[in-house]
Amino acid sequence: MTNELTADAVDEAAARLAPVVRRTPLEMSDRLTAALGFPVLLKREDLQLCRSYKVRGAFNVISTLTDAERARGVVCASAGNHGQGVAYACHLLGIRGRVYLPANTPRQKRQRIATIGGEWIEPIIAGSSYDEASAAAHADAERTGAVYVHPFDDPLTIAGQGTIAPELVAQAEGPIDTVLVPVGGGGLIAGLALWLRAHAPGVHIVGVEPAGAPSMRAALDSGHPVALEAIDTFIDGAAVGRVGDATFPIVRDLVDEVVAVPEGAVCTEMLELYQSEGVIAEPAGALAGAALRAELRRSPQGPVVCIVSGGNNDVSRYGEVVERSLLHEGLRHYFLVTFPQEPGALRHFLDDVLGPGDDIVLFEYVKKNNRETGPALVGIELEHATDLAGLVERMTASPLTIEQVPPGSPLFTFLL
Repeated sequence: MTNELTADAVDEAAARLAPVVRRTPLEMSDRLTAALGFPVLLKREDLQLCRSYKVRGAFNVISTLTDAERARGVVCASAGNHGQGVAYACHLLGIRGRVYLPANTPRQKRQRIATIGGEWIEPIIAGSSYDEASAAAHADAERTGAVYVHPFDDPLTIAGQGTIAPELVAQAEGPIDTVLVPVGGGGLIAGLALWLRAHAPGVHIVGVEPAGAPSMRAALDSGHPVALEAIDTFIDGAAVGRVGDATFPIVRDLVDEVVAVPEGAVCTEMLELYQSEGVIAEPAGALAGAALRAELRRSPQGPVVCIVSGGNNDVSRYGEVVERSLLHEGLRHYFLVTFPQEPGALRHFLDDVLGPGDDIVLFEYVKKNNRETGPALVGIELEHATDLAGLVERMTASPLTIEQVPPGSPLFTFLL
């Protein structure tokens, strides 16, 4: 068995996983192909066991444990998907395991871990971020002797996750120009890069990470992995504060570029994947498609593959997804409007300030116990983003006192 970071290790993992994992489809995206003018293919890891590629790495690690290691059990930290992969492997192989999860892990993922693992797995909430959950899991491993199964920074994990590469190359009808890969800790893109550089060296490899957690970009800029001071955890499957020590040099040496995509753009792609292709992607699963529309810096000469890395999205989050998308697209805006206490003020706002295609989606007095002095927080959805200029012009000409609430304002913590 090869326990080194090589393309051979990926091939060995592929043979080991073949009887277990699904060979997920590589499908044409008619929507993106028509919009961009070149073939765009989706590698549907949202249809994988546990609805994520993470089972590939988790099973590759756990299936190679010795009898003594299996008897000690396993422990891991996860934002949700890796935990499901560990739970699946533990249940299938009859190994006890504990999964440490940050408090922001969507309920859907927590419940799936418990359901998949059954009696073999114990989910444990620890900390408010992946890194805090990871520290708790490491402490458990040191205390109990359980084997720590890393979600990305382990040769066997990387090799297992990299088994997507030989699949998509075999499934493509011809040479692939570009592969866009979601990046959190770097395990998936490191495994893919190892195999592709050995077997398809002409493929352009692009890593895509959330703008709110650009840990790989920070590592590349610093020359080594660094811990981000703060991260936006919305894209929970890729919100990692520090990339792996093993994954970083592979990305540095083998990946062509790493780009960051705003969370709002990811939300827009999530909605379009669902509405056009019927694909239920989690935020991390929509990273590649979002980058393809906004961040691709070269004109492909052949098919482009987007890795849809997972589909574990809690439907209760779709309200926030829609809100973030509308804000990003410039279709929803918020204003503080002070109405004078005189007849017709509200009617003036409705008739003379709002345009024919503008809708009020929120109207709430900031000081609910004193409407005479407190402004109203008004949310307006536009028919077209370009309608904002006319709306602002009419507001400026109005006798009302109106202040636009800029994105990033503390008020948005109450809206999202």
